[in-house]
Amino acid sequence: MIMEHNVPLQPYNSFGIVARAQHLVRIAQEADVAALLADASLAGADKFVLGGGSNIVLTGDVKPLVLKVEIQGRRLVEETDRAWIVEAGAGENWHETVQWTVENGFPGLENLALIPGTVGGSPVQNIGAYGVELQDRFDSLDAIDLETGRPFTLDAAQCAFGYRDSVFKHAASGGNDFGLAGRALITRVRFRLPKPWKAVAGYFDLERKMEETGNFTPDAHEMFDWVCAIRRAKLPDWRVLGNAGSFFKNPTVTPEQCADIIARDPKIVHYPMADGSIKLAAGWLIDACGWKGKSVGNAGVYERQALVLVNRGGREDPVTGGEVMTLAKAIQTSVYERFGIRLEPEPVVV
Repeated sequence: MIMEHNVPLQPYNSFGIVARAQHLVRIAQEADVAALLADASLAGADKFVLGGGSNIVLTGDVKPLVLKVEIQGRRLVEETDRAWIVEAGAGENWHETVQWTVENGFPGLENLALIPGTVGGSPVQNIGAYGVELQDRFDSLDAIDLETGRPFTLDAAQCAFGYRDSVFKHAASGGNDFGLAGRALITRVRFRLPKPWKAVAGYFDLERKMEETGNFTPDAHEMFDWVCAIRRAKLPDWRVLGNAGSFFKNPTVTPEQCADIIARDPKIVHYPMADGSIKLAAGWLIDACGWKGKSVGNAGVYERQALVLVNRGGREDPVTGGEVMTLAKAIQTSVYERFGIRLEPEPVVV
């Protein structure tokens, strides 16, 4: 177990916000958690689990003990006639893990390529893109209870996946609630990649790629390359222009609510869902309110995708968490006043 003090967190959050951790422990293996909890001076401290820092907004220095998850390792656990079961350490880079699966003949995650962050963060957020969500490819995960020190394993049902949601984003509030926010440290994640493989190419951008190339039966490598190209064309590289990816969740409404909005704004982008609800494109709503390219201090709305808030100050004069949240709240107010829709942020505000 390696413990550091007064640690700059700017390199560890994709927005590039300047903040410090009073104390930071690097978790490179499960034994480091056991050592931490065996230390009487640390076991009872408030804790904040940090993975890739791609889904957080830091509004100041972090007082809780920061646990920087750096557990590595990738392997094929099992192969059956129906699926490959692949495991990765929670500290592994997500995109590099997707690339590794495709290159090693275990397709199924290619639609989730180029999403920033770590493997351990993927089930917390139930990440998704281009018609695939993590829950569609999830098998199980291992974690450690930070209160008791006990290891445990969860399957998909126990993770309570929802749209950009899971049990890890909710705190237990008494009774039988099984919230694990702030209580669990994910150590390893396993993915069930189905056989036979079939391309998921129903999204407009992927359909356009098929039309452009004349390739209507892409393999997993081609799907991976297409997704990377689409994301690079639309979204900023956080290493060049700090950001936390999509800042707001796409809201869902009833068909009646959608019809009412269409009557006023016929061009609104919307998608029918399997449960009968309608998903609205949050980026379209924000753009319609005139926010694309606008800024508040060093926090700005990306010119190519209104769903992404960016660090216009760069690394030398970086955006503050306060500027990001001021801009986010102004956007929420505009969208609510025009459409009656409350946008919900995706990142965790610390």
